[in-house]
Amino acid sequence: MSVFVSYIFLGLSLAAPIGPINAAQLDRGIKNGFFHAWIIGLGSVVADIVYMCAVYLGMVHFIEIPVVKAFLWLFGFFVLVYTGIESIVSAVTLQSDGRGERTDSYFKTFMTGFFMSISNPLTILFWLGIYGSILAKTSSTLATDELLLYSFAIILGLLLWDFTMATVASSFRKLLTPRLLRSISVISGLSLVGFGAYFGLQAIQLLFG
Repeated sequence: MSVFVSYIFLGLSLAAPIGPINAAQLDRGIKNGFFHAWIIGLGSVVADIVYMCAVYLGMVHFIEIPVVKAFLWLFGFFVLVYTGIESIVSAVTLQSDGRGERTDSYFKTFMTGFFMSISNPLTILFWLGIYGSILAKTSSTLATDELLLYSFAIILGLLLWDFTMATVASSFRKLLTPRLLRSISVISGLSLVGFGAYFGLQAIQLLFG
């Protein structure tokens, strides 16, 4: 049981570092409340599961092809810059209660989280390094059902962090003034654009470096 709990904490630690998803969750939670923040994180978790399966099935060699990596960097650049600019523009529509005039559908919110995560090459390298090393370490000593159980524990940790971030973000909108809400939304948008610019730079270096 203690090993299972340790893998839950591993999932929490994988999700905790500040990045595009956490910034987007904060932004959506402030603008639209708990469920939008939770669903955008859920989309990210699904993307993480896709990469876990890819690593498990040995598809990492395809992901390491330079052209494929460059495409992923560029795709991440467009997704993050678009989402960041959309966040900045929509910040001006925040009303006195912290709500925007326009609320995206749950499906669009989910797909935003999914594409932000699936297009992030750092996510690929993260899972390649972390989950790949777990597979290398445990596959020879654990049965398949145990390996799947511990993989589920990692996913559970990711889901717990998603719930925590959604709760924190939606709570902020009740405590902060409209001006602070707009400021945080703009900062979140700028951070997403910044991450996108970094992705674009990586793509240029891969293609022309």
